[in-house]
Amino acid sequence: MKKVVVALFCMVMIMIMPVMLYAAETSKTEGINVSPEFYAQADLSVLKGKKLGITIQSLQNTYWAGVMKALDEILTANGAKFTIVGCEDNSARQIGQIENFVSSMCDFIMIHPSDAAAIEDVCAEARREGVKIMCWDDPMENTDVNWILNNIDLGKAIGQLTGEFINEHYSPEKKAQVMVIGYPQTKVLLEREEGIRRGMEETAGGKYDIIASQAGLDANTAQTAVETILQRYPDFRVVVGVCAGAMIGADEALQIHTGGKIPDDMAVITTDVTKQQLDHIADPSYPARGLIGFEGSDEDTAMAAAKMFALTIQGKTGAHNIFRGFTRINTDNVEVIKAGMK
Repeated sequence: MKKVVVALFCMVMIMIMPVMLYAAETSKTEGINVSPEFYAQADLSVLKGKKLGITIQSLQNTYWAGVMKALDEILTANGAKFTIVGCEDNSARQIGQIENFVSSMCDFIMIHPSDAAAIEDVCAEARREGVKIMCWDDPMENTDVNWILNNIDLGKAIGQLTGEFINEHYSPEKKAQVMVIGYPQTKVLLEREEGIRRGMEETAGGKYDIIASQAGLDANTAQTAVETILQRYPDFRVVVGVCAGAMIGADEALQIHTGGKIPDDMAVITTDVTKQQLDHIADPSYPARGLIGFEGSDEDTAMAAAKMFALTIQGKTGAHNIFRGFTRINTDNVEVIKAGMK
């Protein structure tokens, strides 16, 4: 009898384990979707005199360089004492930077992790020392707040925008040939690609074929990937990607391929917001049609980040995970966004 009970218990556990794992994973990403009212709670005056340490993956990245320049100006204007460093995507270096921030008596540390798992312990130690910790991009455990994206939803928004373009120019009888530029080596970018595929299918299912899926985090790699696919599919028209590099590289390849005479049914659609991407959207000699941004311009994102700093210091975030919103950027609003870029 005992053996039967044990066997039944094991069978039940096998049946419910996927649900338990799903629930555990879901609980990690519960949080608040931000609104203008959420950020309005922030009092930037609390930053005055506070000592802040900021470490990000790389200051060489165009997107981060622009946002950090804008953030520098906002923090300076509000009287904060701060240091901004890049770890060059090196976890050991980032751990050392966090330790230095703690030993120099920082009140607050913001981290854009090279490897979130690698810095959990040092962040736990920092919090024991009374330092407030904010993670930008990853749902970490040993932080006061995580300012993150739902990358599946971000990907779906990119896919929906791409699907709308496909609906406008293609049909089941004349399918779009689509190239996806992802980066499966990174979990969040793999999630974005998954979301892209879902969003396209939900919006324009039956009107396109994915002819290639290539990795392309930086512009040069993406350009080479597109040029390679053009050799096999010289008439393909649509590129969708997970990052700024995908747009910039694909734009260059397709501009060269077409001699700058971009047909109406050609498009490159991605995410991130860099000045070069915005310039391409505004320039009809490039196939960039739009992107899914976050708060808006560099200045918009930097201001939202500064308000997150203040809310974290004030203890007013209201949740461990704060989900950022999305903004569509195309020819209708590109000039407004460009005005706030660094």
